[in-house]
Amino acid sequence: MKNPSNHSELSDQDHAEGLHINETEEPLIHWLHVVIRFCVRVLAVLMTLVIMWSVADVAWVLYQRAATSPIWVLNVDDILVSFGAFMATLIAIEIFLNIVLYLRDDVLHVKLVLATALMAIARKVIVLDYKTVESEQILATAAVVFALSIGYWLVVKKTN
Repeated sequence: MKNPSNHSELSDQDHAEGLHINETEEPLIHWLHVVIRFCVRVLAVLMTLVIMWSVADVAWVLYQRAATSPIWVLNVDDILVSFGAFMATLIAIEIFLNIVLYLRDDVLHVKLVLATALMAIARKVIVLDYKTVESEQILATAAVVFALSIGYWLVVKKTN
């Protein structure tokens, strides 16, 4: 087993602290870990259902927007609503990937979590109605985008 005091050894292999559990030393913690892993599997199944529902919603939104008068002509608001539906589906897929990665004991995927957060805030930026929001909300959104971008860049830079 790796020496946890050797920081460079752990960071080189990107091991997740505290996820390796010795069943003989801590049987209760091991059993609880098994229960949590089962719950993560249930969440993965449920998220798959949400993704399928979301894809159906995208199709429904597109149909509704295209079927209104004038037929098969989308205005800017229709396109933004469609983009929002697409982005929500893509975010659901990213969340599914995050859920599945919890089943791996050896790594924490900060990069994927940051990428999911970036996608979620990008969705917000895309569908934001700039006519109705306050300037403070736009500045706060910009600060979140900047902070997440810097965090993502630092994580990518560290892994390369």
